Amino acid sequence: MTTVNQQYRRLNPAGANPREISEVVNNLVDGKSNNVKTVTLNTGWATSTTIYDERIGFNSIILLTPSSDSAEQDTAPYGSFSNNNGQLSPSVGATAVIVFDSTEIANGVYLDSLSKIYVRNAGTYNFQYSLELSNTNNDGEYADVWFRVNGVDVPNSSTRFYMSARKSTGAPSYVVGSMNFFQSLNANDYVEVAGAVSNTTVNLVFIPESLTIPRPKTPAVIFTVNYIAPLSMDNVLVTSQGKGEAIVSHYANDTADKTYKYLVVG
Repeated sequence: MTTVNQQYRRLNPAGANPREISEVVNNLVDGKSNNVKTVTLNTGWATSTTIYDERIGFNSIILLTPSSDSAEQDTAPYGSFSNNNGQLSPSVGATAVIVFDSTEIANGVYLDSLSKIYVRNAGTYNFQYSLELSNTNNDGEYADVWFRVNGVDVPNSSTRFYMSARKSTGAPSYVVGSMNFFQSLNANDYVEVAGAVSNTTVNLVFIPESLTIPRPKTPAVIFTVNYIAPLSMDNVLVTSQGKGEAIVSHYANDTADKTYKYLVVG
C-alpha cells in the first residue's frame, strides 16, 4: 500500500509561465519534489511487499527509511522456549526429542508439535540449550545430546554430559548441560534437540521456586534462538524492480502499521 506524502506543482509540458517555473525550481532546491511516498509492509508473516509507483524504472535508486514506531522498533528474529514440567528419559539406547511447554518470548520464530522450533526467515541462527539433568542411580551415568534440522541429525553436534552417582536416597546428582551452534536455515525449516541416555535414571527435572531459600523456578530446559546473519542497519531493502514497481524484501512481518518512507531517484 502506498500513499502520496506531498503534491507539489508540476509544469505543463506544453509550456509554463516564469512564476510557475520559479516555484518548481525553488522547491527542488529546497529538496521538495513529488518522488517521496510511503509504503506499509504486508502482514500475515509476509516476507515481501510490492511498491507500485509510475516513477520507478529499471535503473531507479529507491531509498527507504522508517516512518512509524512499528518500523523503527523492528528487530531481527529471536525466541526463547522452556520446559517447566520435566521429561523422563526413554529406554536405554532409544532416541527422544526434547519437548517444550512454554514460549517465553518470540519474534519470527515459533514452537510447533511440542519439539519443533521453526524459523520464518532464511539466514544463519545461533541456537543454544540449557538442560537441568539429574541422575538418581548409585552409579555415574551420561546423556548424549545433539541437534536435528528437519528431522535429520546435524553432523558433529553431539555432546556427552556426565553425571556422578547420586549423593544419597532422595538426593540425586545434577549437572547443567549447555551447548550452542550456528546453523544456516531456509525459511520454514525447524530445529529439534535430541538425546539418548546410558540409564533411565537420567532425566530432565524441573525445580519449583522456593520461599525457604528464595529463588525463582528452574526450568528443565531453556532453549534460545538468535538470528545472527545476514544483518544490516536496515533489513528492509529493494531486491528487484521494473517499470512502475519494486519488490521490497523484509523480515517475516505480522505487525500492522509498519510504514516506511521511500524516495525514488532516476
